[in-house]
Amino acid sequence: MLIERKWKKWIFFYLPMAAFIVFTLFPFYWMAVTAMRPDEELYRTWRQASATPFWTLAPTLEHFRNLLQTTAFPHWLWNTMLIALVSTAISLVCGMFAGYALARLKFRGSEFLGTAIFVTYLVPQTLLFIPLADIIRDMHLGNTPWALMLTYPTFLIPFCTWLLMGYFKTIPKELEECARIDGATRFGAMIRIIFPVAIPGILSAGIFAFTLSWNEFIYALIFMSSAELKTVPVGVVSELIRGDIFFWGQLMAGALLGSIPVAIVYSFFVEYYVTGLTGSVKG
Repeated sequence: MLIERKWKKWIFFYLPMAAFIVFTLFPFYWMAVTAMRPDEELYRTWRQASATPFWTLAPTLEHFRNLLQTTAFPHWLWNTMLIALVSTAISLVCGMFAGYALARLKFRGSEFLGTAIFVTYLVPQTLLFIPLADIIRDMHLGNTPWALMLTYPTFLIPFCTWLLMGYFKTIPKELEECARIDGATRFGAMIRIIFPVAIPGILSAGIFAFTLSWNEFIYALIFMSSAELKTVPVGVVSELIRGDIFFWGQLMAGALLGSIPVAIVYSFFVEYYVTGLTGSVKG
């Protein structure tokens, strides 16, 4: 029985988990290998005797040096970080107050309004960027970071509101009622009681908002034209692909460096992230 139990654990847990980990991490491994592969080895066909597609015989950091020294990648990285942080902050503040109102305040049409807010998140960005481009032009914000800081919340706020609304519903109302009995106002109870308890849900919404802002492509492509003002997703694609020439070493180096901040955010807040999702699902 013990041997059979071990075999079942290997078959139904360890092997599927190992396959999932390999499948998930292989793109990062491929990016790292390609970024450290020299040009003479990078453009060699796999059919040649000395070709090694899954590792490199002479690793080099030349592509990383070229990316950081000959392109505007440091500016792209800074622009992406600034825009993602500001957009996330705006979306979280609006989402927290809107989510609390929809979860706690009872008024006519509150349920319909909550559903309508989530439906707006499902509207494709390819349909929204046309009217938004007209607004950005009229406000003279084109080719500035504010063009993205103010348009990203249009799809981040509905999602944050929907997620936080579900999480606020899982918080017992008795906590707020006790604070109200002790003399706290509704606003004071919300700030001092509800929001601190909802930190896992707020961090979960923040991680989602930061990730969506970091990876956004369409708005950044339309609203930013200067090379130094582009974000990482747009800059890597538009500046490192010239016609039918792909600078694969620098492309993979940029993709690898561009994915590190998001990986760091998830690694630091993964516990809060899981707790936030669990709480919102229960609501």
